[in-house]
Amino acid sequence: MRKWTALRAAVAGSALTLIVGTTVTVSDLASTANAEPNIALPIELVEAIGRDLHMTPEQYLTRAAQAQDLGSYARNFRGTWPNEFSGAWLSPDGTAVIGVTSGTAASGALRDGYQTRMMPISANDLERSVGQLNRQIAELPDSASSQINGVMIDLLNSQIVIDVTNSPTGRQLNLPTVIGNIKVVLTPGGGGPVDPRPMGGDTFLSTRGPLRDTSVTEIGVCSFGFNSVDAHGDALNVSAGHCDPTIAGGNSGGGAGVYIPNLRDVRDSPQVGSFDRASIGDPAHNHLDYSLIKFNNSVAGSPLAGPFIRGGNGTTLTVTGTAEPVIGAPVCKSGQTSAFTCGVIVADHVEAHLFSPEGDPMLIRGFASTACTLAGDSGGALVTGTLALGINSGSNSANATSCPEANISLAPGGGTASLGISIRDILTDIDASSGGGVGAGIRVRTG
Repeated sequence: MRKWTALRAAVAGSALTLIVGTTVTVSDLASTANAEPNIALPIELVEAIGRDLHMTPEQYLTRAAQAQDLGSYARNFRGTWPNEFSGAWLSPDGTAVIGVTSGTAASGALRDGYQTRMMPISANDLERSVGQLNRQIAELPDSASSQINGVMIDLLNSQIVIDVTNSPTGRQLNLPTVIGNIKVVLTPGGGGPVDPRPMGGDTFLSTRGPLRDTSVTEIGVCSFGFNSVDAHGDALNVSAGHCDPTIAGGNSGGGAGVYIPNLRDVRDSPQVGSFDRASIGDPAHNHLDYSLIKFNNSVAGSPLAGPFIRGGNGTTLTVTGTAEPVIGAPVCKSGQTSAFTCGVIVADHVEAHLFSPEGDPMLIRGFASTACTLAGDSGGALVTGTLALGINSGSNSANATSCPEANISLAPGGGTASLGISIRDILTDIDASSGGGVGAGIRVRTG
């Protein structure tokens, strides 16, 4: 996402009020044990509370006090019901909940004014299981234990979550079966040797003119999407339209160079191709955001001529076909900045109203998912299973420094949201606009 941020929130009829001074006084709070009236908060904190938590200062202080009250009660409750206590939490609306394993314990919490939830396993049993699991992990060879990234107790679901590297060793770990309620999470990483050569999902640079004559601040950074081939045998890649630095008025005649970054000397980065054409928001191209990169002969026999994608210079995924967006389907994206991130499709038809750097309005048509996408991921591949689904176009997390930061800051507002462009729609438009030339009969490379 080089210059574009999709899914922007529209602010209508807003008014700005100058606030003089360095503190805000919060008064008339609800009478909770730890919340006090007339608390002075720094104005910067007030702004952060509204921006990141979507709360008023009063709500923030009250929720913080409620959490402390709940923690104190939970410690005492656990002392009384050590084998029936299954955790305590605040629900999204601030309701305090006590997890229990028996009706007798539930009656005790209800009498004290707390909501309860029946759970299958007590907190003590989960903690004993974690201790047993960690002891078994410690006895594993280093080659195996290094594939386990972490173990977590998920109280809300009464289970242990084991984060295991998605590698051959990680997938073959003989995890203990004597411990109930274990969930294994496979995360990207490992998976075999890493090919240092560029491929789909990796970074490319682009410039309007010759790379050596271009200021570093004018060099565009994006991610390769799906490697493709047309009826003429041309080696191609489908990426995002806004990655073409010559794009103007929604269309581009192409011609801008595409380079593989040389980290020792960016100006000496080798050129591997150029943009054949690009479109962003043009009604004649169905309001799509895509570009078509034509590779030169240097990619012959390399992964850029194969059916591969990856994220963050990791191991590869082989693309096996194409798919269309379906609400509720899982989706994962590749990109150089945030590697592989996953989510679900929440809308199969989205029309994002964007503005070009010159302030021109544009309408981009695609689909929305909850996968986190950061600046530099633009053009990267979106897959469902191993099927090509679309291209990264934009997101509400483009300006975040990391996906964990985005997940935390955006959680109160519904979480991360990314705009994808359907690969089938892109391929159809490229073929239709080819005039029998480059891109005619285009198809994604599969294996």
